Amino acid sequence: MLKGVTLQLYIGPVVPLKASREIMEAVQAVTVINSAEGPDAFQISFEIANSSPLHALFLVAGGGAIPVVRTVIAVTVNGVRDILIDGVITHHQVQESNTPGKSILSVTGEDLTRLMGLVELPFIVYPAMPDFARVNLILAKYAFLGIIPSALPSPLLDIPLPTDRIPAHQGTDLDYIRYLADQVGYSFYIETTGEVGVTRAHWGPKIRAGGTQHALSLDFRGRRNVESLSFEYDSEAATLPIVMIQNLATKVSIPIPLPAVSLLLKPLAAIPPIPKNVEFITETAKYNPVQGALIGLAKAARSTEVARARGRLEVRRYGHMLKARLPVGVNGSGISFNGNWYVEQTTSVMRRGSFTQDFILSRDGVVSNVERVVA
Repeated sequence: MLKGVTLQLYIGPVVPLKASREIMEAVQAVTVINSAEGPDAFQISFEIANSSPLHALFLVAGGGAIPVVRTVIAVTVNGVRDILIDGVITHHQVQESNTPGKSILSVTGEDLTRLMGLVELPFIVYPAMPDFARVNLILAKYAFLGIIPSALPSPLLDIPLPTDRIPAHQGTDLDYIRYLADQVGYSFYIETTGEVGVTRAHWGPKIRAGGTQHALSLDFRGRRNVESLSFEYDSEAATLPIVMIQNLATKVSIPIPLPAVSLLLKPLAAIPPIPKNVEFITETAKYNPVQGALIGLAKAARSTEVARARGRLEVRRYGHMLKARLPVGVNGSGISFNGNWYVEQTTSVMRRGSFTQDFILSRDGVVSNVERVVA
């Protein structure tokens, strides 16, 4: 589609196979949204003859009661291949084309979490199992799709005693996994690996540590590699959660304030926001101290991301794919906003002759806490 950029599609039931030359030549545009909050989504537009059998193929893929036709989108930029999404087709649309005898077929889909939200299983119970063990057990049933479970223990491990309570499944698999993640301030998403048809289900904190990506630069030493980048800082968003724990003997509620989220997330800024608001969490009174603390930490984790950045880059100029759910450095934006950020979301748009990415970054304050970022 573009010099230095190669697009690859893999489509098929359960096991995706490399798309034929006819399908690849029909591709007009591809859009992929990768998000830390999920789900990831995609849309592919094809220009095909009105008599093409592809109409029937994608009609079946998008119209089935249970979507099982997988679509994998991979892109190679300057010799480095990245798999953007592994998902299933959920919808298709046909509209008139400017070319006589042809039409535009658009297929839309979501990542493999779509298959986890189909059936409710309220009869399943998990005696004496901590949250991460329940998540791993739920995800194990999707091994036939090539999904590798990766659920990390929460900071304060809570193992329910069967004599006290027995956790039960709530809603669909996806509903329950996200509920458990929300209770401890974790994220849940499907991330691709280097192999087609193999993905990893991440249930854990946002990954702010490790090697960062190539920096986004605004006129840094004359090397600008983004088209636009703007910042905002909302200090009013910071909240100090106070959990209420009830003493079982006296029935008296004890307020416990919880500070910032160093237990969950690596700080990215040198100056964090000072909480100006207080939130009393009364629902924790019915839980034990460990459960209450976990819920409080989750509330604190969501309230500290007070700095945001939005921008757009042209992939050829940047030279790489910007990946969501990983840290990235920013240069040339001034002392307040330079440094490392977390990539919350990317929207990759590929058309003939162009490949752009819109992105959203987040951080827990202002001023960099590192001397330099990866160039």
